[in-house]
Amino acid sequence: MEVGGWEHECCGDAIERNELVDFQCIRFTAPDGRLQLIESHHGGLGVAADERVHGRVTEIEVVDGAGGRQAVHRVPSGRALRGFDPDDDGHLEAPWTGEPVTAPGLDFLVTVRTSR
Repeated sequence: MEVGGWEHECCGDAIERNELVDFQCIRFTAPDGRLQLIESHHGGLGVAADERVHGRVTEIEVVDGAGGRQAVHRVPSGRALRGFDPDDDGHLEAPWTGEPVTAPGLDFLVTVRTSR
């Protein structure tokens, strides 16, 4: 599932590994034929966010503009990413080590293990 962009920056909550989540998503088919899900709080350009994803977060990766991926511990909240959260500076950390991760993009891939 993809997370990021203006919708996450607007009102997205922080997402952490091993957390139970319940997301509303927009479902579409990518040009290569694969099913894609994008977290949505508002729907998009007349498209309903009618796919629900409920389960446990097992993986989070930040994606750069060239499609490269790097594992991170959490997706900061939209407020933190914009610098408006006094308790969270919005930095990214590597899982297990806590080392800072610098990434040119703020789009994320979140893997959720579901019961179906």
